[in-house]
Amino acid sequence: MSLGKAVRSLVRPARVVLRPSASSRSYAAVAEARAVLEGELDGIRAAGTWKAERIITSKQGPQINVDGSQSRILNFCANNYLGLSSHPEVVQAGIEALKTYGAGLSSVRFICGTQDLHKNLEQKLAEFHEREDCILYASCFDANAGLFEVLLGPDDAVLSDELNHASIIDGIRLCRAKRLRYKHMDLSDLENKLKESQSSRMRLVVTDGVFSMDGDVAPLKGICDLAEQYGAMVFIDECHATGFLGARGRGTDELLGVMDRVHIVNSTLGKALGGAAGGYTVGPKPLIDLLRQRSRPYLFSNSLPPPVVGCATKAVELLLASNEIAQSMTAKTMRFRNNMTQAGFTIAGSAHPICPVMLGDARLASLMSDDMLKLGVYVIGFSYPVVPKGKARIRVQISAAHTDEDIDQCVDAFIQTGRKHGVIS
Repeated sequence: MSLGKAVRSLVRPARVVLRPSASSRSYAAVAEARAVLEGELDGIRAAGTWKAERIITSKQGPQINVDGSQSRILNFCANNYLGLSSHPEVVQAGIEALKTYGAGLSSVRFICGTQDLHKNLEQKLAEFHEREDCILYASCFDANAGLFEVLLGPDDAVLSDELNHASIIDGIRLCRAKRLRYKHMDLSDLENKLKESQSSRMRLVVTDGVFSMDGDVAPLKGICDLAEQYGAMVFIDECHATGFLGARGRGTDELLGVMDRVHIVNSTLGKALGGAAGGYTVGPKPLIDLLRQRSRPYLFSNSLPPPVVGCATKAVELLLASNEIAQSMTAKTMRFRNNMTQAGFTIAGSAHPICPVMLGDARLASLMSDDMLKLGVYVIGFSYPVVPKGKARIRVQISAAHTDEDIDQCVDAFIQTGRKHGVIS
């Protein structure tokens, strides 16, 4: 190469292809995802279905302290049906369990996470529901997630009410059984689905005992009649019934006289039974034994913490000893329902402590609940996707801990707010 060519090659600009680095591509992906997420959030706000979380600065109860409020607030939206969340005996039982058994197990049940207090609670829950055995979960959502895929295979069928809780729907999605959905509390449609699935090996009819958004009670007697006629089993989710429905608070199956005809019950410790956390399944011992071997939420979740187990055990003991608390619910529930109906409001459901004040519009439900808080009453508006579009409501929940004066104050606040927004005249 000549000297001239060599010099020209040295000064010629180099051809460099700039490629985006891995980090810049990653930043771009995050930015794109952020834009998508912000768009979803803007849509929720625009629809009036944004769910803000109010901050409570006191223990749970009929009266609470709320951040930003200057005085005590009446709470009418907790699942604290029996007022046991802060019951002194329940709280003390949790303290004693904490001192004796520690804060937690740092283990799943089958490794080193089963203490005698877990087995004691399972035995008491089986006794309470008059079933053979019981298995504890971290939540009833987990109990529903862990049941169906263990019990049902591809040769089986599951028949589910169309308005069953989201956790039931998700649990059923995990199983390989044929899935049939029947119209809400429609016995005729259920019978059609039972006829349609007669070739299946096993069939399970699945329903909430009480539907949490509407407060309506499943027609269990008719469901059991059909199940027996067509050779199916019956499952109920009793989260909004355990502890206070029925003469002894055993639930919907006791209320409707079918305790010996419902085969599997899932329920929660996080509502009437102390309100902390946890769920469970009660039913035939072979089923419970199989769940311990194969139910994924049970096998791969830490054991319930001892203080939670201690609180729940005391709550169950109180109910086994007396039905007095459960018996107090009916009169208080009907006081609210009757007074609200007389004022011109539409209340869904019937004779259940869940009292949905039907409004229809999501933004209206949100605005009214904010105005209720200003009047010293804590309630929350429910809208899509928690309830169907066009069926927004404020869900009021009555507790045994509420006094008649509390209920009357709540009704008065609704009347003021309802007139302000043109819901009633």
